[in-house]
Amino acid sequence: EVQLVESGGGLVQAGGSLRLSCGVSGFTFDNYAIGWFRQAPGKEREGMSCISSSDSSTIYADSVKGRFTISFDNAKNTVYLQMNELKLEDTAVYYCAADYPTVVCTDLGLRLYGYWGQGTEVTVSS
Repeated sequence: EVQLVESGGGLVQAGGSLRLSCGVSGFTFDNYAIGWFRQAPGKEREGMSCISSSDSSTIYADSVKGRFTISFDNAKNTVYLQMNELKLEDTAVYYCAADYPTVVCTDLGLRLYGYWGQGTEVTVSS
């Protein structure tokens, strides 16, 4: 059974940094993509970034490009989202999700991701 567990959320001041973790398990095949998504109060869930297990290729949404970095620690079966220069509008519940099986991540569309974690809350204060 595929499982994803997020951690690392919390309260941070604007301009600060936070690193989210997504522990992944249960994949039978090695090829999958992990994406990070967020949902702010009253807004739709949106994709931030994804990374491919096969070649660590990545894509980013324009809203976070240059501030957020996604990475993969194969030894720990963990995907990280390093978030720098946080803004008030980054406040949201953050989810990791898996597109499985797949060769590389090519899209941040929610429809592709069939497995989701429970979410971790990030609050950016002024």
